[in-house]
Amino acid sequence: MAQPRIGRVIGAANIGSFRISAMIAGISDTGELVVLGSAHRAAQGIKRGYVTDMAAATYAVRDAIERAERIAQTSIGSAWIGTAGAGLASSVAQVEVDIGGRRIEEDDIDHLLHAGRGVIQPDGRMVLHAQPAHYTLDGAHGVANPRGLHAERLAVDIHVMLADGAPVRNLTEAVQNAHLDVDGVIGSPIAAGLACLTPEERDLGVALVEFGGDVTNVSVFAGGMLLGLASIPLGSGDITDAIASSFGIRRFQAERLKCVNGSAIASPADHREMVPVQGPGEESTGQLARHADESNRIPRSELVSVITAQLGRLMEEVNKALKSLGYAGGSGQQVVFTGGGAELVGLADFAQAALGKPVRIGKPPQLRGLAEAHARPGFATLAGLILHAAADPVDIRRIGRGSRGGPDQGELGLWQRINRALRDYF
Repeated sequence: MAQPRIGRVIGAANIGSFRISAMIAGISDTGELVVLGSAHRAAQGIKRGYVTDMAAATYAVRDAIERAERIAQTSIGSAWIGTAGAGLASSVAQVEVDIGGRRIEEDDIDHLLHAGRGVIQPDGRMVLHAQPAHYTLDGAHGVANPRGLHAERLAVDIHVMLADGAPVRNLTEAVQNAHLDVDGVIGSPIAAGLACLTPEERDLGVALVEFGGDVTNVSVFAGGMLLGLASIPLGSGDITDAIASSFGIRRFQAERLKCVNGSAIASPADHREMVPVQGPGEESTGQLARHADESNRIPRSELVSVITAQLGRLMEEVNKALKSLGYAGGSGQQVVFTGGGAELVGLADFAQAALGKPVRIGKPPQLRGLAEAHARPGFATLAGLILHAAADPVDIRRIGRGSRGGPDQGELGLWQRINRALRDYF
């Protein structure tokens, strides 16, 4: 099939603690979103979503971007960044103006959104994005586009994503040091929600659990927007560490055991199955793992036991987070798990029993050109960043300044402009 003609190119990088992934996509002349190239590599210099080694993080970001560029056969000068750390917080603000019963024009909406800038209360934190979620006409909620309608009063709900300033500046600097401008920093719940949740789920009410390497974010959507989120400092990496500690083996061996032989659901045959600690072609160190036989194989039942013990701890924290966000009771309330940890075999069944709610695993939507290896839950946030950018999102802080989209303002925008000037003149 012939490739469509691409009119606009978008870049994205999801900076996680376990991996850094990058994607380059294009929007065709017909408006179709096409993935041109995507790649990932192991993260360096990142811990629980925070930059801990600037040089290592910069190298890893640059490497991931270059891999995606080689596959896409094109280069990019800027990218949207996704982050699951940096002390993310979410709030909803509302602003209302008088229309007087007349027809709503574009200027009325711009005036409303401009007034909305005054209701944002960051409390000393950085505003990543402030976007109109939906409008209300004379008490009628959920209006997507009020243009051309008549009303006495027009209101808008504004979703605000906040983060700690210093960690965001560190992430931004790591990307800029990799010779890229930053189009915007997007909280992973927003991106993952776009990729994994249907519009109906976001409207009726759904909880999204991003099971990452070092951090698990729990967010609640209703009325078409994100209402609240909570972060848990536990992730799939803690399961890996528990396996390594329990059997006295290397982390990379524990990670392979978890991914290849691990499960969240025990089976009666597990105690009869022995799984090798060493991978194919891996040289033996001569030291046997704890509880291993003479061939350095461990009982699968013990591996599953370690995994389920750690998952039990996580589900307790997820339950607490859901209750704190007001998402408790009601057997019909949906929970969607995504992120790299959601790829664990049997996780949906385990979580459903532990949480007492219907659970499904969320994956990226089917995008043209998306590699099969990246159509998994672990890359949902990355795909969501591309979807977010392609939608040309409105940020109310840009209303009246001649631009829409990219939250490149305040201190974040200042750092970008300084960096650009240094590149131009030195």
